Amino acid sequence: MAFDIAVKRVYEAPAKADGQRVLVDRVWPRGIARKDAALALWLKDIAPSDGLRKWFGHQPERWAEFQKRYRMELERNEEAVAQLRDVLREGKVTLLYGAHDEAHNNAVALAGYLRGA
Repeated sequence: MAFDIAVKRVYEAPAKADGQRVLVDRVWPRGIARKDAALALWLKDIAPSDGLRKWFGHQPERWAEFQKRYRMELERNEEAVAQLRDVLREGKVTLLYGAHDEAHNNAVALAGYLRGA
């Protein structure tokens, strides 16, 4: 089954086209009120471990290795992945993240994992 997944910074305004908005960061993003985030779900358990997140540090040269390590964590995190797949079966989901780097972040890696890329 192909899922309808989008990825967006949590700081961008919510839109109807987002479908269900799911925050996939372990830490709540600074400077945004929960009501303004318009979340269907905050799935912090699907985020990379603190150790992996700190090791990566959003350094693009570590991106390929980060994705590999994060996929290994996701393979061992069946409960959180199953919970997100259940939400995806209901329709479009936008994975939200707080990082500044729009190309190298856990939501992009997670979307690739869910799409089987």
